[in-house]
Amino acid sequence: MIDQILSKNGVSIRLTDERWAHITEEHCELAGLRSDVLETVLDPERIFIGGEGELIAVREMKIGKHLVVIYREQRKTGLLLPRS
Repeated sequence: MIDQILSKNGVSIRLTDERWAHITEEHCELAGLRSDVLETVLDPERIFIGGEGELIAVREMKIGKHLVVIYREQRKTGLLLPRS
């Protein structure tokens, strides 16, 4: 399965099952939060630019708890990236 959304900048972002498996292997705390991750890219409270051009979307999930999603926008499509 491939989920596809538009980032806040209007760029199509894809999340494949393979990429999701890779992300949750590194960050097991995200298991079950796939839709929240996508929502964070779709409608973040803040976006920061990382040191290598990646974007960092942040959204408060509940008071004092934030979800941080790192992704990369390419010309017409983008990918969610695991955080190392």
